Amino acid sequence: MNKKESISSIQTALLFLVGITGSSIILIPASVTGAARNGAWISFLMAWLAGFLLLLSILYLQKQHPGLTFMEYSRRMVGKPVATIMAILFLLALFWQEAAIIIEVSGFFKSTMMKNTPSPVINAMFFTMAALTARAGIEVMARMFSILALIMFGCVTAVLLLVSVNFHLEFLLPVMPDGIKPILHGAYIAYGFPYAEVVIFSWILQFVRKDEAQRLGRDMCSAFVINGTTLLFSIVSSIIVLGPLAGDLKYSLYQLARLVFVQEIIERIESVIGLSLIIGSYMKSTIVLFIITRLLSQLSGLSNYRIVIFPTTLICLLLSVTMYANEASFVEDGYVMWPLFNTIAYVVPMLIVLAATWVNGRMRK
Repeated sequence: MNKKESISSIQTALLFLVGITGSSIILIPASVTGAARNGAWISFLMAWLAGFLLLLSILYLQKQHPGLTFMEYSRRMVGKPVATIMAILFLLALFWQEAAIIIEVSGFFKSTMMKNTPSPVINAMFFTMAALTARAGIEVMARMFSILALIMFGCVTAVLLLVSVNFHLEFLLPVMPDGIKPILHGAYIAYGFPYAEVVIFSWILQFVRKDEAQRLGRDMCSAFVINGTTLLFSIVSSIIVLGPLAGDLKYSLYQLARLVFVQEIIERIESVIGLSLIIGSYMKSTIVLFIITRLLSQLSGLSNYRIVIFPTTLICLLLSVTMYANEASFVEDGYVMWPLFNTIAYVVPMLIVLAATWVNGRMRK
């Protein structure tokens, strides 16, 4: 049943685009600017280049092992015991990531738009939508997300264009008032979220139709360029509008939307950014949940991944309401430990399999 599911190269690139853009379009500008200040755009470009190398790596692995999941070709390259250990690390990180996506969007609503709504209620609504969509399958996700992606990017673009009358280019200077260390710190944050997460999308590449496999690399790279352009422009816009406050105000794009004022006709359109965050977080959480269930089904030997969707969703919901007692501890983990954990759980296993694949290919020659 699962093997019959297939999507086009463009649809795969679209899922990749919404997955790495998703909630990061709202969260990354403030977090990176808070660390690197005016040099945030340099930090972002450094992280983006690291993410691009990871993208090229997973595309190479998929080309060498067509039609297989990350776990399947890991078993071939490094053996079942090592592959199982790597899969468990992968799984732990995915569970944390799924819960963290919803914790972040819940925190956004609690601090801005739905202050009196309990967090568990918001979390439960998001997880319910994600579970039902993931259960429908990747083909439904690909068709549905194409429309939602247009809405999300349309809302973000509209806000950035409308707020452009408040641009002050002089706010870009000085670029590195405190030296290179803040720049590297900002790059570390942006690398951990979202670019180290590029590796998890190796789990959806197997669904590309065989007759479109040759176009996959081009479409995925195009999606990555669109992501980079959007996030870079969002960071720069935050700096040249908010100035020194850009790194101190959480949810930069939300703050920009509050500044929009067009002849007393269009103003205070922060709800548009709220809609973008809802859509982006929903799409990303659905993709991550889908990947978790695929990995769980392969680890347990189940032929139908849909069986574990609802139990997995319940676990993620419980994690989202119990993992952190306050926002400070969540922020510390998200911006300090998460990039390191991502590297250990996602990047290192991928690099091991990449090296084994390359050595195996050289030996065959």
